[in-house]
Amino acid sequence: MGTSMHSMSPLLDTLRMEKMRTILTHTYPYPHEHSRHALTAVIVGCLFFISSDNIQTLIQKLDKNFKWWSMYICLFGFFYFFSSPFVRKTIKPNYSNFSRWYIAWIFVAAIYHLPSFQSMGVDLRMNLSLFLTIYLSSVLFLIVFHIIFLGLWYVGLASRVAGKRPEILTIIQNCAVISIACCVFYSHCGNRSVQRESSLDRRSFGWFTPVFWRQHEQSTWISKFMRMHEWKEQVCSSWFAPVGSASDYPFFSKWVIYGELACNGACTGSSQEISPIYSLWATFIGLYIANHVVECSTGWALTHPLSISEYEKIKKQMKPDFLDMVPWYSGTSTDLFKTVFDLMVSVTLFVGRFDMRMMQAAMNKTPDESKNGDLLYDHFCNKDELWFDFMADTGDGGNSTYAVTRLLAQPLIRVKIGGSKRVLPRGDFLLVGGDLAYPNPSEFTYERRLFLPFEYALQPPACYRSEHIAVNKPELPYGVLKLEQYEGPQCFLIPGNHDWFDGLNTFMRYICHKSWLGGWFMPQKKSYFALQLPKGWWVFGFDQALHGDIDVYQFKFFAELCQEKVGDNDSIIVITHEPTWLLNWYWNDDTGKNVSHLIRDYMKGRCRLRMAGDLHHYMRHSCVPSDQPVYAEHLLVNGCGGAFLHPTHVFRNFNKFYGNSYECKSTYPSYEDSSRIALGNILKFRRKNWQFDVIGGFIYFIIVFSMFPQCGVFQILHDDSWSGRLKSFVIAMWSAFKYMIEHSYVSSAGTLLLILLSYSFIPTKLSWKSRVVIGLLHILAHIAAALILMMLLEMGIDICIRNHLLATSGYHTLYEWYRSMESEHFPDPSGLRDRMEKWTFGLYPACIKYLMSAFDIPEVMALTRKAICKKGMQSLSRGASVIYYASTFLYFWVLSTPVVSLIFGCYLYICINWFHIHFDEAFSSLRIANYKAFTRFHLKKTGELEVFTLAVDKVPKEWKLDPEWDSEPKQPLQLSYLRRFPSKWKAASSVDPVNSVRIVDHFVIERTPPIQHSAPCS
Repeated sequence: MGTSMHSMSPLLDTLRMEKMRTILTHTYPYPHEHSRHALTAVIVGCLFFISSDNIQTLIQKLDKNFKWWSMYICLFGFFYFFSSPFVRKTIKPNYSNFSRWYIAWIFVAAIYHLPSFQSMGVDLRMNLSLFLTIYLSSVLFLIVFHIIFLGLWYVGLASRVAGKRPEILTIIQNCAVISIACCVFYSHCGNRSVQRESSLDRRSFGWFTPVFWRQHEQSTWISKFMRMHEWKEQVCSSWFAPVGSASDYPFFSKWVIYGELACNGACTGSSQEISPIYSLWATFIGLYIANHVVECSTGWALTHPLSISEYEKIKKQMKPDFLDMVPWYSGTSTDLFKTVFDLMVSVTLFVGRFDMRMMQAAMNKTPDESKNGDLLYDHFCNKDELWFDFMADTGDGGNSTYAVTRLLAQPLIRVKIGGSKRVLPRGDFLLVGGDLAYPNPSEFTYERRLFLPFEYALQPPACYRSEHIAVNKPELPYGVLKLEQYEGPQCFLIPGNHDWFDGLNTFMRYICHKSWLGGWFMPQKKSYFALQLPKGWWVFGFDQALHGDIDVYQFKFFAELCQEKVGDNDSIIVITHEPTWLLNWYWNDDTGKNVSHLIRDYMKGRCRLRMAGDLHHYMRHSCVPSDQPVYAEHLLVNGCGGAFLHPTHVFRNFNKFYGNSYECKSTYPSYEDSSRIALGNILKFRRKNWQFDVIGGFIYFIIVFSMFPQCGVFQILHDDSWSGRLKSFVIAMWSAFKYMIEHSYVSSAGTLLLILLSYSFIPTKLSWKSRVVIGLLHILAHIAAALILMMLLEMGIDICIRNHLLATSGYHTLYEWYRSMESEHFPDPSGLRDRMEKWTFGLYPACIKYLMSAFDIPEVMALTRKAICKKGMQSLSRGASVIYYASTFLYFWVLSTPVVSLIFGCYLYICINWFHIHFDEAFSSLRIANYKAFTRFHLKKTGELEVFTLAVDKVPKEWKLDPEWDSEPKQPLQLSYLRRFPSKWKAASSVDPVNSVRIVDHFVIERTPPIQHSAPCS
């Protein structure tokens, strides 16, 4: 099997199949970027025309519309804060993209009722109704086209590539661009088919009516706008002239919409010219269909490979498909719900009932575990000196994990120590301290969050297959007969609590039954291990499972090893996932008793260094010399392997462990930086955790939904003074709150449940009295904010109703107005609309009618509110009540989500910096990818252990193909660790980690007493 694979590699390399496959992967599909660029061009053009026609009117009437412009500012403010997390984000079919469409919908539906645009001479009703009509027609037309096209593929009349299902997002996006383009054209050029006389009468240009057309003709800057207008008229009459009359296309004469006559004076007869709007729409639809047919039906892109120059150009634009950091506050992530479920099952089923470590012990073939080759590895023992690395808590964000693995993969790292330069070679093996992938262990998270960054940093051999299961480890590379002969980097890993969420199943499958983690060879067979190193040094890797301690079978193995193998003068490095010395101090707990018993009573002072991850920062404490026996000389935490950052300042006061005093020697980041970073919860919580909207918006609405509507809210504005209005506002809020407590069971129950959840959310580190006070203050802030937002929304609606901007007619106002304008400005002498209504059984006008009603949410909400205030809530049917609360929620959600995130972010900041609680919650919300580090060890010939901790302050967010990696010759059978440039990607826009890495801690553990009776290698 291996020989055949190697023999095929030169052929694949000759055909450059790897490069072709890279181009055609899902990472680089045909992107339909034209729709995004077209949308930008349409918006810019729309703003240009509006400015050229209406900037004078806007300036003239600004002083008369101050109160309405104030309302505009409030609307823009809330909508901006709601949409700010999505600015400059890649458009993807996810919640971020949904929010863009959602914001555009309800924002436009709100502003078109306000009078400022109407005072400018702009009537948005025609544009909105025309947009909705064209949009719905385009979507239905393209869906029918794709169904027909798939049918042709099914019967064999189209290429197999045509069977690819079209993305609905692409259809929606292109239809939106087409509709906007048609509306912009109509707004500025109208639907004129024939212009009898050339005129500058602006009434023929659609729905813009400037106020001072003749009043300022002598003004210089006004004359510039006149010339701009003339140029615009030439564009409308020449570039977008009608394509012809019905007589020119007799076959299509009954399938088109006609233009209106534009002339000075009376026009007789009906237009025979095809509508320019219809022509523009048909052109865009035809371009879309032609593009889709060419790309999908003929498979042109697949049958015409790129030239070398084109390939080199695209290659420079290639980017790795890394995953973002886990959104821990997401209300839409199925991974997080699965994590909670797996944790509950694991705690209930595996801990104390079925333990995978027990199964591993039962499968041992050697009765004497201290001689078991599945657990003890001594192939490094005979080396004169040794380099090895340690990292932990990897597999979160792809950028941060790759930044660390790129450094680990480098053959050499050049750093400065003091005033001198040092060259640190790559480690002979790598130790990983658990939590390999977040948020839960699965095939997807292990492959995309763990294996992918490692494989990009150091590629596995050509014979590696991701689906391969190693049955008889170690499966050595081709040409290597013994493990001692392999000179490449190796890897040993222990599981963390996140790896145990599925009972260690994924860890066993991907670590204990695979041979390669990228280019690092994995001889490991169990979830715990022991390494015998040169000069009397040992490494013990413990598996603490979910309860932070080793089991009795694991204890037995390491105890026998200490008694029979480890010499009296040997030194042991203990690796656990959890730093129990910090966590026990912080929680005032006593976990890891078996580990403590093993270190105290069996290692007996031979533990020179304890290392752990779990906390995603770097801290080192060293024992203060004293007369007391020292059980662990150095305590080192380094969980900066790729996960989000944890604070250091909350552990500032730790100084006792095993009865010894310890002194903090190094922290990364520093205490001051850690405290400053926590400020991001106030400023960036929602930007980092916009998926929290699903939770926060629903909670606020549950609190206040029973208080809608507030029919007497307008009385607040009757007071003349601001202090009186503020007092009336507070009284109205208190009355609404009392009404909720006395009459609304749902809101009261929701508020009570929220109080209980807030109390239980506060860590038990504080007393119950402190928890009650903090919990109540937290919830009262949320309740007050929800009430204020409810009152503001009700005041805005009530003001619009009293000024006859809302609730003026009925639910179908926009549709009825559009049908009257449609018959006037879009003639239909052939009866196309009547035929469509007949053929669709009335669905054609009905769909547009109800789409316009659904679009005009403010009108629906105001009409229903007016009916409730007049006749009472009992006058509404159940369906009408649902519609009212749903329409109210759509706007209340936009108002509430930024506020709930702001209050919760302030709560986290206060707790982490004042009370030193919520260190996990307060920093997981920030999802900080920076401040990444790993530790490199040098076991010298003298037996001293020199320790370097290397860190990268800023992790790059963009990567590009490393030209040196790409240009380096790659032999088919050459292992990647032999390459000079082993990593595929380098930083694109910032400093590369190889150039920015620095040492944040450096110390030496001496061998005392000198080596005399070191244990021989097995």
